[in-house]
Amino acid sequence: MLKKTALFDLHTQAGAKIVPFAGWEMPIHYGSQVNEHHVVRQDAGMFDVSHMTIVDIKGDDAESFLRNLLANDVARLDVIGRALYTCMLNEKGGVVDDLIVYKLGDNFFRLVVNAGTRDKDIAWLEKQIKSFNATMTEQSSLAMIAVQGPNAIDKTLAVLSDSLREKASTLKPFHAALADGWLVANTGYTGEAGFEILLPELEAPALWRALLNEGVQPCGLGARDTLRLEAGLNLYGQDMDDTISPLEANLAWTVAFDPEDRDFVGRTALDEQRDSGIKRELVGVVLEGKGVLRRGQKVLIDGVGEGVITSGTFSPTLSKGIGLALVPPNEELRCAVDMRGKEISAFIVKPSFVRKGKVAKAIKEL
Repeated sequence: MLKKTALFDLHTQAGAKIVPFAGWEMPIHYGSQVNEHHVVRQDAGMFDVSHMTIVDIKGDDAESFLRNLLANDVARLDVIGRALYTCMLNEKGGVVDDLIVYKLGDNFFRLVVNAGTRDKDIAWLEKQIKSFNATMTEQSSLAMIAVQGPNAIDKTLAVLSDSLREKASTLKPFHAALADGWLVANTGYTGEAGFEILLPELEAPALWRALLNEGVQPCGLGARDTLRLEAGLNLYGQDMDDTISPLEANLAWTVAFDPEDRDFVGRTALDEQRDSGIKRELVGVVLEGKGVLRRGQKVLIDGVGEGVITSGTFSPTLSKGIGLALVPPNEELRCAVDMRGKEISAFIVKPSFVRKGKVAKAIKEL
């Protein structure tokens, strides 16, 4: 049986189209995915992301465990409330999952991982934690709401408690404020400013209604996907997976190779890959003419070889077909995409198209 979030009734009351997603009944849109996309780029939209998996790690060895588990180094979290983005790797350097980790105390960390990989992630965590004096607890009674857009921060601050408002008003990116069982983080998955709020699920409907009263528009998973792709943000299971390393997936910046004596799962494989050079890389692709890029389409680069589209869509902001693709490393600026047997001309760009409402310079120059 599919699960429902604490906001499910509010979604149906608002006329959302509900679809199965990662074992949950989730809103894909509320009438117009494109309009929801634009409202996040221009104003403020909110997403129910309560299907995400939240796991707390506590104990004397909590930091040591995560320094061994994660490719990024939680020792960099020098203050309570700070967060970082990272990957869990397997021994071959493939990505088990990508996640955000928050430091909530001296021996207390919170992980937010993907919904679709919940069972795999829990099993992996349980296996890896056995050698450490630490515990893991899934927080299934928490809801999660993401408020994103150029006006998202101001509209969210207007509905927070006095104690949270004061703390959240000065948050830097990848920092979080904690009060009254809530965590308000300056993070997101759209390329826009905003907050992700973790709170008790019984309190989520009241927050949703308060944001509605501030003019924040509900948005579904469809707009979330086009927004993240425009921002060049990877989707697990498409742009990286157990067979793709962070070095190949344009995530080398999330790997902390220093200090050299820190061992972490997958380090040996990444060291070898870094020394020998990667055989494929994640790039951005923009169609020159009309069309929509789709996952699985073949990418052809003259004199270099072939690759594949890992994520593709029609960009509402650019009015162009865009995508991410794994291709052989190269310096070429042009390629072709095989669309139903026809080679369609396209440009190769850095995998970031739109951020903070601004079109990337390289895209403007096409």
